[in-house]
Amino acid sequence: MKRVDVLVVGGGIAGVGIAQFAAAAGYSVALIERQRIGEATSGNSSKLIHGGLRYLETMQLDLVRKSLKERRALLQLAPSLVTAVPFYFPVYRNSRRGALTIRAGLSLYGLLSEFDALGRFKTLSKSQWSRLQGLNSAGLETVFQYWDAQTDDRLLCEAVAHSAILLGTDVFEWAEVEHIQHSGDGCQVSFTQQGQQHDIQAGVVINACGPWVNQLLERVTPTVSALEIDWVQGAHLLLDIPPVDGVLYLESPIDQRVVFVMPWYGKTLVGTTETRLTHLDNKPAVTEAEKRYLLALYAHYFPDAGKVDELEKKVTDTFCGVRVLPRSGGDAFHAPRDTLMHTCRSHPRLLSLYGGKLTTFRSSAAEVLDWVRAQLGDRAAIADVDKLPLTRPVNRDDFMAQTG
Repeated sequence: MKRVDVLVVGGGIAGVGIAQFAAAAGYSVALIERQRIGEATSGNSSKLIHGGLRYLETMQLDLVRKSLKERRALLQLAPSLVTAVPFYFPVYRNSRRGALTIRAGLSLYGLLSEFDALGRFKTLSKSQWSRLQGLNSAGLETVFQYWDAQTDDRLLCEAVAHSAILLGTDVFEWAEVEHIQHSGDGCQVSFTQQGQQHDIQAGVVINACGPWVNQLLERVTPTVSALEIDWVQGAHLLLDIPPVDGVLYLESPIDQRVVFVMPWYGKTLVGTTETRLTHLDNKPAVTEAEKRYLLALYAHYFPDAGKVDELEKKVTDTFCGVRVLPRSGGDAFHAPRDTLMHTCRSHPRLLSLYGGKLTTFRSSAAEVLDWVRAQLGDRAAIADVDKLPLTRPVNRDDFMAQTG
């Protein structure tokens, strides 16, 4: 039977980040993913590495500070995958967030970035508004420009997994965990891959299954408690429309939520939504209501592009991810976005992750690594993750050749 110190279940950005950090710290690591690496929510995000300007509204200052720090790190570690881009925040006469509020928020954003060069912002003159081709100018009073970053989330996920593999991690794609037998000194994990049954003895197991976190806990013996959660779907539309040179931070005229309009491989990407789900399918799909909501927003801000029915003909792709949020009766848009680590005294060798953000996957991995050290003791580190460049494999076939 194969034995490892750390077994990670889930090959999204959280799981591959944990695998990389643990392997660099000298632990033997395996990772099991039931589909492809980065196939689910981590490959269907809004493609942004950002501090979360809107989180200032709910005073999640620690999360914003942490996100801005991680943005700076990823720009340095993955320059071919994470790129600084201009963000534009137009303020209209009837905007709920006025110019003074936005200016104050951007000033705090810059302060929390610890005076990073990307923390600077400015107000565009009216003569510069033309760079936002087609943006509705009726009632437009002010346009702020600040900086954040964009990434190809799936490629970034593969790059982190690639780094973990080079550090010795065994990765098993298209593998399904059937059962986890927990004991005081570790866990025995049974899984299937391509019809073959396998068993791994692990010192600790990290449940990084994202929206399916509680489904994995149902396969643990003895029975373990789970947290109550909400599934919140975020939908995106890709329009066959030339994009603006930068990301637009827009207030929905319907419910005042924030929606992004951004460039994506020569087309325009619009997202996201906050739709609570009552059940979770293996392949979440954009609903008709979500599509109409996003198209209505785009038609409102870019009236020359056509009405909703005309814009629908320009939709070339749709995708959505599902976030895990703590169960609450409140508005999903204002719910906390930080990662929650959950353990039980009865199961000291099992850790489950709830929630989290693409931007902060490294800080979450560092917190998990602290927990691993507390359970297993230190190992002799083999690499410094803060100095490891993140580059994707030359092609997918090369990546697949490295996995189990």
